[in-house]
Amino acid sequence: MFSNDKNVETIAQLVEVLKHYIGLQSEYMKLDVIEKVVRLLTVITIIVVFCTILLISLIYLSFAAAFALQSLVGSLIWAFLIVGGGYLLLLIFFILLRHRLIERPLVRFLGSLLMSK
Repeated sequence: MFSNDKNVETIAQLVEVLKHYIGLQSEYMKLDVIEKVVRLLTVITIIVVFCTILLISLIYLSFAAAFALQSLVGSLIWAFLIVGGGYLLLLIFFILLRHRLIERPLVRFLGSLLMSK
């Protein structure tokens, strides 16, 4: 039955189509990985730029708040200590809520990015 030329030719065509399909699948996987890496790098770049601008703004606002508090407190040192204490309280708040505010959204985002088709 397999000695028939038509059957051998059909099997050869099937093997060629299968090789082509495997090549296309590997190419698709490469493109999918590249797309996900580019999306991830884009998000990281946007976050870095946003955080840099936010940090610079926060420095200027901190100085403005300290100099504004100077007239209320009477001393520039105490005004800077109050601003620094506010940032310390904010840091403690973020440490206590890091799972809810940082880890869970990050895991959800990375999971949706890496598992999407």
